[in-house]
Amino acid sequence: MEFKSINPYNGNEVGSYKAQTEDEVISTINGAQAAFEQWRKESLAVRAQHMAKAGQVLRHNIEQYARVITLEMGKPIAESRAEVSKCAWVCEYYAKHGAAFLADEIIPTEAQKSYVRHDPIGCVLSIMPWNFPFWQVFRFAAPALMAGNTALLKHAPNVFGCAKMIAEVFREAGFPTGAFQNLIIHHSQIESVIAHDLVKAVTLTGSERAGAAVGEIAGRHLKKSVLELGGNNAFIVWEDADLEKAVQTALTARMLNAGQSCIAAKRFILLEGIYDEFVSRLVEAVGKLKSGDPMDEATQVGPLARKDLADQLQRQVKESINEGAELLLGGKQRGCYHEPTVLGSVKPGMPAFSEETFGPLAPMIKAKDELEAFALAEQSRYGLGTTVCTTDIQKANDFAGIVSDGAYFVNELVKSDPRLPFGGTKRSGYGRELARDGMMEFVNRKTVYVK
Repeated sequence: MEFKSINPYNGNEVGSYKAQTEDEVISTINGAQAAFEQWRKESLAVRAQHMAKAGQVLRHNIEQYARVITLEMGKPIAESRAEVSKCAWVCEYYAKHGAAFLADEIIPTEAQKSYVRHDPIGCVLSIMPWNFPFWQVFRFAAPALMAGNTALLKHAPNVFGCAKMIAEVFREAGFPTGAFQNLIIHHSQIESVIAHDLVKAVTLTGSERAGAAVGEIAGRHLKKSVLELGGNNAFIVWEDADLEKAVQTALTARMLNAGQSCIAAKRFILLEGIYDEFVSRLVEAVGKLKSGDPMDEATQVGPLARKDLADQLQRQVKESINEGAELLLGGKQRGCYHEPTVLGSVKPGMPAFSEETFGPLAPMIKAKDELEAFALAEQSRYGLGTTVCTTDIQKANDFAGIVSDGAYFVNELVKSDPRLPFGGTKRSGYGRELARDGMMEFVNRKTVYVK
C-alpha cells in the first residue's frame, strides 16, 4: 500500500509513502523498547538539554516546516509558522519545568520516609490528526519524552511528510535512535500495535468515532488511554460586552485554520439586546477575509484539507437553511474550498447547532438572558470549552461552576497553552494534556514506603 499526500489547494501530489510491513512495524516497536531502556536512565538534566535543543531545531527550520504543513493540509503559511513556533515553546517549557513536575512528592506518614516517585512507563503510541500536524504531536511528545518514555506516532496519512520532519527534529536534537518513530500504517493495523506487550499506553486526538474505537481497544487490552476528541464550543456574548473586541475575538475563534479545530468557536450564542449589532459587525468582518493560495502571505482563509470535509460542511449548511436558518454570508463550495459562511436564526436541532462543524461556518443563536445562553451552550454532546464575553468579570467568574466543559475562557477564545491543562468532558474525551497534568498521564506514580 502507498499513501499519497495531496495539496488541497491545487490537487498536486506533495509526497508518497510506502506502508510498512508487519515485520517492519514489529521492528519499530522493538526499537522503541531498546531506546526506552537507554533513555529512561538519562538524568533529567540531560533530557532537558535534548528537549531544549528540539525547540532550537524547530525555530531554526521554521520556514521549511511551515511550508510542508501548508502544502500538505492547506493552512495559510503565516498560521503554519505560528504553529511551529508554538511547538518550540512547548519543548522549551518542559525542558525548563519537567524536572520540577517529576520531583518526588513527600507525604508524611508514620513511616521513616514515604513518598511518590514518577517513573516512565515505556513506549506510548500516539494517533494524531492532520489539522495541526505539528502541534498535536508536540503537545504529547514533549512531556512524554521528558518523562523518560519513548513514542510511536501514527499520523494522518495526508500529513506523513510532517510526520517525517517531526522525527527528524528529535533525531537532530540528539534523542536516542528509536526514541521517537513514525508508523506508516493503515488504521486497520492500529489494534495490533495497541495490543503489543511493549506498547504501554495510547493517546489519540481525533474524531469521536475514532476515539470510541481506540478507547474500546485499549480497554480490552487494559492499556491506559487519553482521548482528545471533537468539540462544539459555545461563544457567548452578553449585552455589556465590548462588541468591537468580541467580534475580533470571535473572528479568530471561528476562522483560524479555516475553522478546522476541535476547540474553535462553533456556536455563537448572543443575548437578544446585542444580537443584531454583533451579527452585522461579524458579517462585515468575515466578508473582508482574504481567501486564496495558502502559500500567499496575504491569505487568511485557505482550502479545507480534503474535499470530503468541504462536502460535509456544505451538507450541514444546506440542511440548516432548509430547516429555517438564514444565509447571511457565503454558503458556496468549490472543491476543497468552502466560503466563510454566517448563518442567522440557528436553532437547536439544526446541523449547524447540534453537529460539530469542521470548517469556516459561524451560526448565530439568540438567547433571552445569561441563563438561557448557558442552557443553550449545554445542549451539546461535547464538552471542550466555552467562551463568555462581558465587562462584568466577577459575574462571569460566578458562572464558571455551571459550565460542564473542560475549559472556560472569559473575553478570550478557547486555546491550548503549555502552562495550562487541556482536555474535555462528555463526548470530547477524557484525560488531560499539557502543564503538569499532561506529564502525569504517562508516568507510574509509584508509592515508596520505608519503615
